[in-house]
Amino acid sequence: MRPTSSSTKGTVTDAVFGCARGRGDRPALIDLGAGVVYGHRRLAEEVTRGASGLVRRGARRLQVAGIHVNNAAAQTLAVHTVIAAGGVAAPIASRSGQMAELLAQWDARLLITTPDLAEPSLQAADVSRVRQVIAFGQARDTVDFADLLLLAPAPLPLLDPVVQPALLDEEGGVFTHEDLLGRMSELDRLIALEKSDVLLVTWPLTCTLALTTLVGLALMRGALVVAASGLTPGELSATIHDFGVTVLTLDGVVQRM
Repeated sequence: MRPTSSSTKGTVTDAVFGCARGRGDRPALIDLGAGVVYGHRRLAEEVTRGASGLVRRGARRLQVAGIHVNNAAAQTLAVHTVIAAGGVAAPIASRSGQMAELLAQWDARLLITTPDLAEPSLQAADVSRVRQVIAFGQARDTVDFADLLLLAPAPLPLLDPVVQPALLDEEGGVFTHEDLLGRMSELDRLIALEKSDVLLVTWPLTCTLALTTLVGLALMRGALVVAASGLTPGELSATIHDFGVTVLTLDGVVQRM
């Protein structure tokens, strides 16, 4: 179950989490809005164990999984869990009516959400072919993501990164493992992230491809990701100072401080 590589070859899971175990409990992802902190090892283990749980509950390779969450930490965990299970992660920012249409269009069988968005997620699931809704916490008529981690391990599928789709956006763009790793490589040439870097991500969750690429690259390189959207200028300055931010997303671009 454990990925073993950190290069931009192989699958997204191999590349992003290959060195995570060796980095131990060093902070990997801090979501200020959600109040969540993940270490590298914990994040990688929850991704792979969660993926194993999805497979154990019937997830199949190439199946689309909708993701309707309210914070960057949940989106990161959900996207990579689905990808590791051989599925196609499809983050959705739309409201329940449009979400139902997208889920039906994609023939999605799984939807991952957060407890505060469980009701609209369940409504969308009811009028689509979604068979199960998983939430990051307890919510009516959903499966708690934590319960996936307790299931007996199941082998994860072997994937061909050249042809295996990993990410689907609301506009219908499909990106394979190789596509995503290629984008990470291109971005790395521009900003050269290192494990000593602290990356402040302020982009909204609607920036699906950009967030997946940037956060994935930062985790691959062992950098710390701090996620905080909607900051005032004063809050932005304080966050930069408090965390020693070295790389910042601002106005749609990534720049070094």
